[in-house]
Amino acid sequence: MPGQFEQIPGGGAAVALDEVEISIIRSLAVQLLELIGPGPGGEPSDDPLAELFAEGPSEPPADPVMQRLLPDAYGGPGSERGDEDELRAYSAEFRRFTENDLRAKKRDDALAVIRSLDSMASSGEGGAVLKLSVEESRQWLGALNDLRLAIGTRLEVTDEDDADLLYRLPDSDPRKPMVMAYLWLGGLQETLVGTLLD
Repeated sequence: MPGQFEQIPGGGAAVALDEVEISIIRSLAVQLLELIGPGPGGEPSDDPLAELFAEGPSEPPADPVMQRLLPDAYGGPGSERGDEDELRAYSAEFRRFTENDLRAKKRDDALAVIRSLDSMASSGEGGAVLKLSVEESRQWLGALNDLRLAIGTRLEVTDEDDADLLYRLPDSDPRKPMVMAYLWLGGLQETLVGTLLD
C-alpha cells in the first residue's frame, strides 16, 4: 500500500502516507485554495433562486494556472477555426453562469483533502493510513487532478513529450522538486482512479 491507493472492502480507497507526504499534499492543497480564491462573498440572499442564478465573471482569469483550471468552453487549442469574436462571446456567456460553481467545486475538493489529512490518526511510526469513502475518493481525485494541472502549467507541460523530458532533468535543476511532486501526484491519481474503476 505505500505510495499507492488500494481499494478497501465496501468501496473507497486507502493509502499509507508518511509525515512528509502528508505535509506536502496538505501544503499543495492550501496553495490551491489560495489560488482559487474565496467564493463570491457578499451577504447571502433571501431568494434562493437569485443565488442559483448569480452571475460570475465573463473574462478568463489572467493567471495561466487559473486559465488551465477554468478554461474557455469554446475555442482554444485543437478547435476548428471559426469566428473568433463569436467564440469569445459564447465562452464569456458560458463562463458567466458556470465559473462560480466550478470554483466552489474545486474549493470543496481541496478542503476535503485538507480535512481528511487533518483527521488522520498517526500509526505511531511517523505516518498513517488514509481511508476514504467513495465520495471522498472522488473529491481527492478532483483535487489531485487540479494540483497536477497547476504544477504542470507552472512547469510548462503541454504534452506527453514534455512530461518525458521531466524524467531526465538533472538533480541540480531548480524545477526538480516541483517535477518530483508532479510525477508523485500522478502516481497517486492513477492508483486512485484504479480503485474507483474496480
